Amino acid sequence: MRTLLQFVFLSLTLAGVYGFAGNAERWCPFGGVEGLYTYISEGNLPCSLAVSNFYILGGVLIITLVLRRAFCGYMCPIGTISDWVQRTTARLKVQPLAVPRWLDKMLSFLKYSVLVVVLFLTYRASELVFRGFDPCYALISRHGEDITYWAYIVAGAIVLGSIILTMPFCRWLCPLAVVLNPFSRVGLARIKRDDTTCLQCGKCSRACPMAIPVHEVSEVTAARCISCLRCVEVCPGRGDGAVTWGPPARMGRRWPSAVLVLVLLFCTTAAVAAAHLFPIPSFVATRGQLPVFVETTELGVAGLTCRGRANLLTYFVERDDTFELMGYLKLEVWPGPGAARARITYEPSLCNADAIKRAVTEPYYDAVAGKWRWSPFEIEGFDPVAVSGN
Repeated sequence: MRTLLQFVFLSLTLAGVYGFAGNAERWCPFGGVEGLYTYISEGNLPCSLAVSNFYILGGVLIITLVLRRAFCGYMCPIGTISDWVQRTTARLKVQPLAVPRWLDKMLSFLKYSVLVVVLFLTYRASELVFRGFDPCYALISRHGEDITYWAYIVAGAIVLGSIILTMPFCRWLCPLAVVLNPFSRVGLARIKRDDTTCLQCGKCSRACPMAIPVHEVSEVTAARCISCLRCVEVCPGRGDGAVTWGPPARMGRRWPSAVLVLVLLFCTTAAVAAAHLFPIPSFVATRGQLPVFVETTELGVAGLTCRGRANLLTYFVERDDTFELMGYLKLEVWPGPGAARARITYEPSLCNADAIKRAVTEPYYDAVAGKWRWSPFEIEGFDPVAVSGN
């Protein structure tokens, strides 16, 4: 079942990226972590991100509260590839290195440093700095000009490392794991071991890809548990309930694996649906206080592809020449390909929708820079040449 789910989620990711030319970065939960502070403090997101990152992050957090870090074990492309490499080498009789428990614990702190560095540099640069080293980006980037060879090096190192180590990136380096761990620690689902039927063979611990000593505890509450259920599968006493998976002991005995499938699919589907049903702008700029009576105009703007272009658009709606918009108050943007959505709020007694369209499309002279700025924007259904002719 796990292999099938991994295959389904990996196939959907690759199909969306390569089959439909989608931007997978807008559906990465870690993107929601990278962009959260900037969005709260400034009202905008780094380029390539969208509010869909927040929705999918919320879905993953709910999954984690129910199933612990099941996202890592079933949905994450890097976790899937690392797991498949390790299982393939195991079939070839290549045994992974046994990392001493003290060293495993020390290495697990590395991911906290990775998270701090990534978030700090992202905020300072207002760009996805981690993209240049992101092994997942090497898989989902469609290999454009913005990818660096470091991403391929890191991805290759993870694949090679997975031959001799079990899921090294997931255990020691993944910054998203730091975010998920507090939620996973209180997660509902857990592995339970019954001392009365346990054979004390230790197979459950040896099978655990996250190196959790399952045979030493009555309930696995470790944050790194990915609910892979491998410990249950290898247990020779599972028929007698030696190792089971389900809610805490006080809430019931066990759950069928169908619960895991349903939670993963429901939360993922709900996050995607919410992103489409309740879209919120990924860039917001305001000027002054909103009066009682305002109006808005919705525009389809070509060339409004990212945060940088949204910033550029503010120059045109805040211009101070012949086409100055005295009543412009607020700009909300949903950057993207094609005719991206832009919503402008204005005071109707001072300007109107036609004036806004002219301001967006007409060039203006930047007195500070001493040069003309030509508008890269086109508004769907609006011809500035025809308007000028009238």
